[in-house]
Amino acid sequence: MPCFLAILIVAFPRIAIALLYLFTSFFTGVYNSVLMPLLGFLFLPFTLITYTFLANMHQPHDTIFLVVLFVAVIIDLGLLGGGNKVRRRS
Repeated sequence: MPCFLAILIVAFPRIAIALLYLFTSFFTGVYNSVLMPLLGFLFLPFTLITYTFLANMHQPHDTIFLVVLFVAVIIDLGLLGGGNKVRRRS
């Protein structure tokens, strides 16, 4: 089951966010308002999942935390720009 969830998160992060929100308490206590998760859902879904996971681990924010978060942002930005490159080739 955890492998299926990992594949779901990488392939369809917005569906994974919706399922995690509806069926678990994954996002409880991490955000003070609804605005940040909503913006994360719309623009940077993989970063939203990564930040929430790291915040739920209750570990100190150190270099590894920032590196993992930076990689998540790069993945999200790569997913956003990938469709643009394909459209230019056609």
